[in-house]
Amino acid sequence: MEWSDIAAFAFVASLLVISPGPNGVLIARTVPTSGRRAGFANVAGFVTAFYLHGALSVLGISILLVQSATVFAIVKYLGAAYLCWIGVKALYSAYKGFEAPKKVTPAKRQRTLRKAYGEGLLTNALNPKVSMFYLAAFPQFISVGETSMLSSFLLVSVHSILNALWFGAMVVLFASLTAMARNGAFQRRLQAVTGVVFIGFGWKLASYRPNV
Repeated sequence: MEWSDIAAFAFVASLLVISPGPNGVLIARTVPTSGRRAGFANVAGFVTAFYLHGALSVLGISILLVQSATVFAIVKYLGAAYLCWIGVKALYSAYKGFEAPKKVTPAKRQRTLRKAYGEGLLTNALNPKVSMFYLAAFPQFISVGETSMLSSFLLVSVHSILNALWFGAMVVLFASLTAMARNGAFQRRLQAVTGVVFIGFGWKLASYRPNV
């Protein structure tokens, strides 16, 4: 694989990384209430999910998601349901906050690192669009005759590094705004926006139709 191919893939992947999506919203929701370490645990979950999708793509299992309408629909609706569930929980938290604004105590709602990691993992693992991106991208950047497994995981690593850098910077940014972010009114607004956005992403994923 030529360096030009890697650079071209990095450019395409970076556009995908920085585009608005549930990962950024999850970081914005996690860090103010649970701290920087939980935010980095989210990011670790993202990266693990990318390698999972990469492995599925290399093994050819992801092709089944594209060619089988039933399997694709199952994975898609599971992912949509998970995103909507996060959104409903966030809206409920915002509603409880409005009922008792003086009792907003983010420390009592801190996520464990395991839970934060799991949220990051599931948010991406249940999104079949990641596998579809790899299936579409790999043939474009891997030349015939190359060791496809090594080349594929090299591209997955590039994608993962870009994600870690972008969302790691986002974690640091939100952590630096902790004092403001832990304000009760800010928290309630953030939870409300998070809920609406996650439900919106869930609806968008549920209505997604692959171009195959």
